[in-house]
Order: sequence, then C-alpha cells, then structure tokens
Amino acid sequence: MTMRFLVSILAALGLTSQSAAADSSVREPSEAELDRKSYIEGISADPTEEQLARKARSIAGLQRLGLPYTQNLPVVEAEADTVRRSDKEVAARALAVMIIAVKGETRDQDLIDSIIDQYDASELFTPEERDFIEATDLPDEAYVQMSWRYESAAVLLWAIGLIDDLPNPDQIIDASLLGTTIRELGAQGLFQSARLRPQSEIVDAADLAYRIHWAAVEARVNGAPPPDGLHPGIAFERHYALNWLIGYAGLDWDNMATDT
Repeated sequence: MTMRFLVSILAALGLTSQSAAADSSVREPSEAELDRKSYIEGISADPTEEQLARKARSIAGLQRLGLPYTQNLPVVEAEADTVRRSDKEVAARALAVMIIAVKGETRDQDLIDSIIDQYDASELFTPEERDFIEATDLPDEAYVQMSWRYESAAVLLWAIGLIDDLPNPDQIIDASLLGTTIRELGAQGLFQSARLRPQSEIVDAADLAYRIHWAAVEARVNGAPPPDGLHPGIAFERHYALNWLIGYAGLDWDNMATDT
C-alpha cells in the first residue's frame, strides 16, 4: 500500500497530523492535481440544463438531510460524458472491495485466503489491493482504513441492484448484511444477478455524494466537527466509489480522487 494512498484516506477522515496538514497546505500542486483542476473547469465552464437540474436536486436532498451546502460547488459531468461500467465489472469490483474490507476488519489471513479461493477472486484486485491482501504485518491504521471499504462495497452493490437503498450518511452500513447478500448468491449468482442501475441514477448519486463529502471536508478544513447527520468516513467512501463508477477524470480505482 503506498504512502500516498494512506495519507489520502487519513486526510479524508480528518486524521492527518498537524505537520502533514501544514506540509500539504504549502506544497505546490502536483501535475495530476493541475490536470484535474482543468478537468473540473471544463465540466463546469458551460453547464447544461441536465447538470444544473441535478445540482438543484442534490441541494434539495442536502436540505432534507439538514446538511450544509454551497451553491459555488461546480456541477458534475453530464451523463453522456460519464463512463458506463458493465454489470460484470461492477460485480467484480464489489467482490474485491468486500474481501479487502473483511481483511481490514478481521486481519485473518487464513479466512481471506479461503474466501479468495471460494470465489475465485485472485485476479480481481488492483495492485494496491494486492499489496494489502498479501501483507501480513501492517500498522493498525492500515487495517482500520481498509475496514471502511464496506461503505464503498455498499455503493457498488447498490449500483448493481443488490441493495435497494443506501442509509443516511451518518449510518454505518451493516457489514453482515453485505456479507449475507454475497454469500447467499455465491460467486456465480453475484455475477448473474448484477444489473447496473440506469446511468442517470448513478450520476445523481455521484453528484449528491460529491456535495455531502464537501460538507465533511469543509468542516475539517475549518477545524470544526463534522455536521450533524454526517460521518466523514462514509462520505469519503461513497464519493470514492461513485467517482469510480462514473469514470471521474479517467482515473482508475487505486488513483481515484475525491476532489471537493
């Protein structure tokens, strides 16, 4: 697992040290960050009615949840400009992420090895996930961080219709429910049952997750506690998974950004 990946998760959860926060506040933006800045500017330069309507619906949703928002946050991509993942691709990602989360929670390598064999999942992991799966002596923080991947797995299972709704962003997902869903289906049933939701629903969810995560980051940057009704870890994971689902900035899973 790369240090960059660990720091990105710690930052999203508000767990970076003061020295790390200070370093990040004065450093020059990376080339990748500048590329994403241009990407975001391109998206928001001339928003369509579709994008503006989606933003308005998301803000109405934030108001119902009692969460803060800003009108200044840009729109997300138009539906036609997003990536449409395949049913199989999302099912495979959901399975891999679930296994990652189980290892983060249990730290039981024998259990993980047996699950990978049972679901024939050895080829489903990204390079950073593979490093995590194979590691046997990691800091406690690494395991805790990866246990949060249950929230990403929930998004992916929702996207392929295996979960009806996601709870409010202050309610940690029931990991046992996710495990039961996958266990009862089995590997074959998981891939056969996966039906990706309409792209409009996924982009709507991505827009809302973007704005919810902004509320968490804004509070952290200002040294304030998270808003009532919002858990930063949930906000980060949902934004991360939904950005991957829509192909945000052409990034892969290991390098996915959650810009706010």
